[in-house]
Amino acid sequence: MVPVSLEPGLALAMACGIGIGLGLWSIASRLPAFARPRLATRIAPFLLDVSPEARRLHERAPADPVPVLGVLAVPLLEGFQRGFGAVLGTEDRTAVRLRRAGLARSVEAQRLRQLGWTVAGAVTGGGAAVLAGLAGSASQLAIVAAPIVGAGIGLAASDHALTRAARKRAARLESELPTVLEFVALSLAAGEGVHDALARVARVGSGVLADELGRVVAETRVGVPLGAALARLGDDLVLPALTRCLTHIAAALERGSPLAELLRVQAADAREEARRAMLETAGRKEVAMLVPLVFLILPVTVAFAVWPGIVVLQTRL
Repeated sequence: MVPVSLEPGLALAMACGIGIGLGLWSIASRLPAFARPRLATRIAPFLLDVSPEARRLHERAPADPVPVLGVLAVPLLEGFQRGFGAVLGTEDRTAVRLRRAGLARSVEAQRLRQLGWTVAGAVTGGGAAVLAGLAGSASQLAIVAAPIVGAGIGLAASDHALTRAARKRAARLESELPTVLEFVALSLAAGEGVHDALARVARVGSGVLADELGRVVAETRVGVPLGAALARLGDDLVLPALTRCLTHIAAALERGSPLAELLRVQAADAREEARRAMLETAGRKEVAMLVPLVFLILPVTVAFAVWPGIVVLQTRL
């Protein structure tokens, strides 16, 4: 392959063009024409008690960092979704991961963020290729492939960051579940009602599950039935242990069954499931620990044991 070299003036012009474009983009994103709220967002606070969509819009952040993308990049975003839909996952799966991660942005905002990461990766790869071309150490194939590889890395990094945040918060929810259930059972045994017990946990607790229960209590205060709010929380998070507990609580509320003993049993089941998961994780880690033991520690030990004898034999010979 023939190395490709770029003129310094052309590289400077490209850098200046990119800088001017980013500056104009940042200025345009702050214009009132692009930052003004939509009609649905303005009337959402008045429909919180009758519309789940209004509650979702009301809980969303009031200002988006790059609102110009929502106006100008709709065709590009649709093409991005069609082209990488299999890699990014369905909208329902993305919504579940966003809900598990505790992020208030919508699926469209997440797609915009993924698109931004992809473009940033492509620009970074292209910049690296340009620098390598200026140095005369890059082939034509490398210069063409660098932006594609950078875009793929940016897309994968964005999806991995969301998945990791969702998994980490889901693990915290499952670890806090037994303690919260026992706390609610203790409050019920002391004579409080279910709503008051959940409100106490949300007020006193400081974990992730306490915050989720605080949202449930806030929904009940605007007229949503407690059973429906708990069922919706389980459907949104899609965690087996939490969904099972919330389903049993909602069924007990409908039938009028005593909840204190039920919550104690659910807490014991959650602890047993956490113990079982810990044992399974320990078993997998035990197998993984054999790799450094067999390929690193054991050869070094054998070398320390055999090497002195080899040195002595060579010295005597």
